[in-house]
Amino acid sequence: MNCRHCRVPLEHVFLDLGFAPPSNAYLTADDLKTPESYYPLKLYVCEHCWLVQTEDYAQADDLFNHDYAYFSSVSQGWLDHAARYTQMISARLGLSKESFVIEVAANDGYLLRNFVSAGIPCLGIEPTASTATAAENLGIPIMREFFGASMAKSLVAENKQADLIVGNNVYAHVPDINDFTAGLKTTLKTGGTITLEFPHLMRLIEHTQFDTVYHEHFSYLSLYTVSRIFANAGLRVFDVEEIPTHGGSLRIYGCHADDARATTDAVNNLLDEEARRGLRDLAVYRGFQPYADRVKNDLVAFLIEQKNIGKSVAAYGAAAKGNTLLNYAGIKPDLLPYVCDAAPSKQGKYLPGAHIPILSPAMLRQRKPDVVLILPWNIAEEVMTQQGCVREWGGKFVVAVPELKII
Repeated sequence: MNCRHCRVPLEHVFLDLGFAPPSNAYLTADDLKTPESYYPLKLYVCEHCWLVQTEDYAQADDLFNHDYAYFSSVSQGWLDHAARYTQMISARLGLSKESFVIEVAANDGYLLRNFVSAGIPCLGIEPTASTATAAENLGIPIMREFFGASMAKSLVAENKQADLIVGNNVYAHVPDINDFTAGLKTTLKTGGTITLEFPHLMRLIEHTQFDTVYHEHFSYLSLYTVSRIFANAGLRVFDVEEIPTHGGSLRIYGCHADDARATTDAVNNLLDEEARRGLRDLAVYRGFQPYADRVKNDLVAFLIEQKNIGKSVAAYGAAAKGNTLLNYAGIKPDLLPYVCDAAPSKQGKYLPGAHIPILSPAMLRQRKPDVVLILPWNIAEEVMTQQGCVREWGGKFVVAVPELKII
């Protein structure tokens, strides 16, 4: 396999999680009677450009299909994040009814609804029919396609270049990151701005966030690597912010390479910090696997202990990161009988691989488990607030990442 960005042959394994099904391929009862597709889940690091990337197997159209079950608007915290971003970026760029905003991977309209309310013209690009329909029901124009260089040319031909292009948690999901970035370049107006948010590789390593590794994430990104990819496409990262979403993400601001805006000190400062933390040092990547194994082993030991002492256990949040963790750990319903999730699109289905049933959060109050394992640890505070009833009967909340902890 060659690096997806610079095409150098890949030799160095960063993380090997064995085989797993696609993390958002939730199963029906009938699906349990048929064979399930598993793919290798292995990450390589490129010693030339330092792009961390999954091994080539799963295809994007297999992962992001018509019944894709992830709806961003289920999380109130994420809706609030999107609303704050819209206010900030509209003021920073002076966006008005004369502007044009494009969001790539618009999902169910969680973000663009704010631009619609503000009277700012916008367009969402979203290939999954289930979420695209939800966005259209909010009055958001949607193009149901995968974004890339070819689509960008079509947008230009239709006079749809953007003053602002937004991409939240999509940059890591694209199999051809060069083609996607070329599309951003083509679609961006002169003087326009790109903002992308994605989990920061530096935080993944620091906090052992290996459960954010799954087939839908083709890339795991540092500022250094993104800056190289942008430069290769004729773009420039001129500003960056560290934000708390997904356990530690970056929001980068991009423009055409010849844009008059100066590159901020924040960019150079973060590049320096990445270098100090060894993000361009093979030893850092080669030493990561044991940390992931410790998290896995501690969780298995904890669940076995709870079963042996007669404690009842449930999980909350049928999240992709939870599926990675459970499949790597080999956890099945004998140790974790059910998981509750607020998304109606997931309720009544089963987790891929683990085959654990997904129930409504109302079942927590009905069954009163002694322990609730929060799988999407990045929204643990939100979950504990919403499901505070668990403490009424003496129940405890637990997270497994970055280490097993009762919270």
